[in-house]
Amino acid sequence: MLKRREFLGATAIGLIAGGPMATADTRLETDRKRLAVVTTVWRYPSHAWHMAERFLVGYPVNGRWHHPPFDVVSAYVDQKPKSDLSRQRSREFGFPIYSSIAETLRCGGPELAVDAVLIIGEHGDYPKNEYQQTQYPRYEFFSQVTDVFRQEGRSLPVFNDKHLSWKWDWAKEMVDVSHELDFALNAGSSLPVTWRMPDLDFPYGAEVQELMCVAKGRIDSYDFHALEVIQCMAERRRGGETGVVSIQALQGDSVWQAMKNKNWVDGGWDPELFEACLSRSQTLAQPDSFSHRYPTPDQIRKWVSNPILYRFEYADGVRATMLLMNGLVGDFTFAARLRGQTEPLSTLFYLPTKPNVAYSAALMSKAEETFLTGTAPYPIERTLLTGGLVEAGCRSLGTGQKRLETPHLNVRYQAPRESTYART
Repeated sequence: MLKRREFLGATAIGLIAGGPMATADTRLETDRKRLAVVTTVWRYPSHAWHMAERFLVGYPVNGRWHHPPFDVVSAYVDQKPKSDLSRQRSREFGFPIYSSIAETLRCGGPELAVDAVLIIGEHGDYPKNEYQQTQYPRYEFFSQVTDVFRQEGRSLPVFNDKHLSWKWDWAKEMVDVSHELDFALNAGSSLPVTWRMPDLDFPYGAEVQELMCVAKGRIDSYDFHALEVIQCMAERRRGGETGVVSIQALQGDSVWQAMKNKNWVDGGWDPELFEACLSRSQTLAQPDSFSHRYPTPDQIRKWVSNPILYRFEYADGVRATMLLMNGLVGDFTFAARLRGQTEPLSTLFYLPTKPNVAYSAALMSKAEETFLTGTAPYPIERTLLTGGLVEAGCRSLGTGQKRLETPHLNVRYQAPRESTYART
């Protein structure tokens, strides 16, 4: 007897021939699926605005406006500030907003009445813990969804926006439950699936020595994006993913000292990787009235008031550096040193600006693929490991910038050979 995931994969095979969204618009109206949205807040420009609305109004794919074969038929919205858009969207598109997640999945009736669930636990007014992590209720949302699955005796594909939870144990439990109940769980952000400039596919099976991402933003938010940049590349190395054994986070003057050390072993980073990242940036800071120039160390220190550095080491010895450099860059760039190559491999992870945030369309195409096929296009373990790195980095900063051993991050998996980033 076919399991639900196998059945969905078989019945949707025509949709993924020639690309995940290539023929979805040819589906009959009677084949339309029913989608439940569970979100913290729905306002401009929240993640619900980025993502849920893709299933209301569609998105561009290959020079056409793609309309997913889904109807948003119900929603749960945890907080409704003055800027709330959910009630307006409810009136405009005809879906009800329910007062509980269970009602949302059952559409107010006695049994499960949707085909897929989109969980968006980002933005809104939630407390922070002692490590400055916002305690978004992603785990709580997920648990209430899977409680319904258990009660009904059947499960549905789920997409969970961004990392799984601020707490490692909860994130690990979410992955374990998805395996136990046998449903496709996809997660993460737009960075691994957005465009790259240049269009660069990390060589599958490459021998990697060191990796770097230079980015903008703050901890417990943009650090996840920057770490995803590193991880979606690192997982393609020879031997696959082996997990992370240690991490140290530095801040402020400690980062400037690390920059002076000029190599990873001495507590710094490879300056050639740093140069490669800055050379790919489209937002590199410049002095007033100057032409495009590479910044000096003094200029970098002047422009960046609070640098953040995560240094971590994989179980196979590969080293990685993540730098948040607000004031120096406003984008996400990547560089890697591969064994046997003299020049670093480097690229920009391109994010178009608001309001035409086509990168969220790229991400929702992967959510749509998961919903239609019952199979996630990339391993959930990527998000599990990356979220664990966020928690560990925040803890390192919150405990005096100590180096932390991370035996719990022994996440092993094999990435698919085919990359899933946008190319057209």
